[in-house]
Amino acid sequence: MGPGLVAGVLALAITGCGRATTPIGPAPLPNAGRFDHVILVVEENHGYGDVIGDSAMPYLNSLADSFGLATRYFADTHPSIGNYFMLATGQVVTNDDGYATVVDVDNVARRLVASGRTWKSYAEDLPSVGYVGGDTGGYARKHNVLALLSDVVHDSVQRANLVPFNRFAQDLAAGTLPDFANIVPNLCHDGHDCSLAVADAWLRDHIGPLLASPTFQADGMLIIAFDEAPGSDTAHGGGRVPWVVVSPRARRGFRSDTLFQHASTLRLVLESLGVDRWPGAAADAPSMDAFFTP
Repeated sequence: MGPGLVAGVLALAITGCGRATTPIGPAPLPNAGRFDHVILVVEENHGYGDVIGDSAMPYLNSLADSFGLATRYFADTHPSIGNYFMLATGQVVTNDDGYATVVDVDNVARRLVASGRTWKSYAEDLPSVGYVGGDTGGYARKHNVLALLSDVVHDSVQRANLVPFNRFAQDLAAGTLPDFANIVPNLCHDGHDCSLAVADAWLRDHIGPLLASPTFQADGMLIIAFDEAPGSDTAHGGGRVPWVVVSPRARRGFRSDTLFQHASTLRLVLESLGVDRWPGAAADAPSMDAFFTP
């Protein structure tokens, strides 16, 4: 990518109580510090070599080139659902993509609420606010496992944080984004059913405005990860996948060859929002602090 494109990308991006809890982890490291808004977008079923350097995803590659890229990031399992559970709970929980049981395990929503932080899960094709039912249209509940957590399903206040994706642009424009935003593209726009080019265009059109916003420029962090590699890649459980972080405080053009998995992303989300209790495997996961400037 030429200097002009790099400059253009940079200009765009910088212009519940009483439950058992996990032990307190190590003290948060200084580089990541505290962010006001952390946004997680999870894409589907493509390995590192399918995406990084591929001309089908110029927008995502421009972000990877200009900000932080984990070159040895591996999913935990196959198929998808166990990886989404790992990102939310620090546990695989199940490898049954048809799983529909509400689980009562420590999780990202529980830790955020206990720490006074706010969250929403913005899901494309979700039919209504608070919907906890099964797949509909391009919406796959297995990609939105917050809708299978007891803290959410059994609490009307928390259940109302499951919202259709069109609320994301509304909240961004109104300056009311939550501390943590979980973004769930539909089965086409996450690369599951449609091409990487379609997924990349969706990121450009919907994530580009976020990066250019005053809200993000002030103190935001965006993580874009893929849930798993194709099934033939079982390295470290779920294969090598792309993972990119974008932030005004991210180290420019930084690439890490540390081995990371989804538990480190869960730790990063919570740690960066000032939460010092991290569910499941996140409690001992390698820190991703090196991606940020002191």
